[in-house]
Parts: sequence; C-alpha cells; structure tokens
Amino acid sequence: MVDALRKSGITNERVLAAMREIPRHAFVEPGIASRAYEDTPLPIGHGQTISSPTIVGLMTQRLLEKGTPAKVLEVGTGCGYQAAVLSKLVKEVYTLERIAPLMDKARRHLRDLRIYNVRFKHVDGHNGYPEGAPWDGILCAATAASVPEALKAQLAVGGRLVIPVGTEEQHLVVVDRTPTGFVEQKGEPVRFVPLLPGLQ
Repeated sequence: MVDALRKSGITNERVLAAMREIPRHAFVEPGIASRAYEDTPLPIGHGQTISSPTIVGLMTQRLLEKGTPAKVLEVGTGCGYQAAVLSKLVKEVYTLERIAPLMDKARRHLRDLRIYNVRFKHVDGHNGYPEGAPWDGILCAATAASVPEALKAQLAVGGRLVIPVGTEEQHLVVVDRTPTGFVEQKGEPVRFVPLLPGLQ
C-alpha cells in the first residue's frame, strides 16, 4: 500500500510511516477485510465510508505541509482510521462524530490498538468544537457546500484547515489563517459523503 501511495504523490515520509503502522483492515468489517488495502473507499455502515488510502494520505500530507500541528480537530470520525493515522503524527487529536454507533466502534478500534491521544465527541460537526479552540489544524472528512465559517473561526493564527468543498463537483480546499486573514487554495478533485446536520 505504501508503495502505491508514493506513486500517487504522497511523499511525506512521516505520513507514509504512520499509514504503514496503522492496520487498515482493523477498521473495516471482517467480510471485506481482504479489500482493506485496495485504493478505494469501503462501506462502514450508516451510509458512511472509510476513505481510500490515497485520500487519507493526501489530506494528512496537506495538513502537515507547513509544519506539524500540536492539536488537531477532525470532523467526521467514521471508523476512526484517519484519527488513528493522525495520532501517530500530532500530540492531541479531537474527533467529532454525529452518529453515536460509529463513534463507539471507532473508540473500540483505537482502544484495541492502544491509541490514547485521541478524544471523541458526539456532536454535530458543522459547528466544530469551540470548547477546544483554537486548533492548529482542522481536517474535515465530509464535503460542505462552502467552507464553514465556524471552522475557520476556530483556527489558530498559523493554523490550517483541509476540507472537501462542493456538491456536484468536489475539490479539496486548504485554508490557512494568517495574522491578517484567511488564504484559500483549491486543490484536487475528490468525492466525499456530505457534511450533514443533527445527531444520530
């Protein structure tokens, strides 16, 4: 898988090492575990998917491009795979999930892997997690029609937000907070489930 990631443009050796260390098969259902290392999203229940390894690597690489953030917020825990990768790269990870059964399963996955620097919150990710702000990095694993102002507001100066944006056509957008405002860059085309409101 790591060789395939390199060919896909993932060049950050720390990101590659983290993805080598985290067993992706542990985050999918046993019936499809044989497909865990294919470069494709897979269903995890409740209408959600685990992102392809390339997308996880790309988003993580984008987040770390300007340095290693100390405290990162993830919006959309899903099965916990992205949070597990982040846990090997940053000091603290807070992850938000609106679907309680998914969050509970993700918590078990990380506990089984003895990962203890990830904190879980059952909340609507639209509003981020202001109680923990400011964040050095924010990574959103669901697409929004536009960059949520609440997430931008919770970025620390010097912080970076990585989020898929769009409806019919989605692109990865990187938002950097500078001392004078925000700088947005539109990047690669992607395909994510939508960022939905409400709790389940």
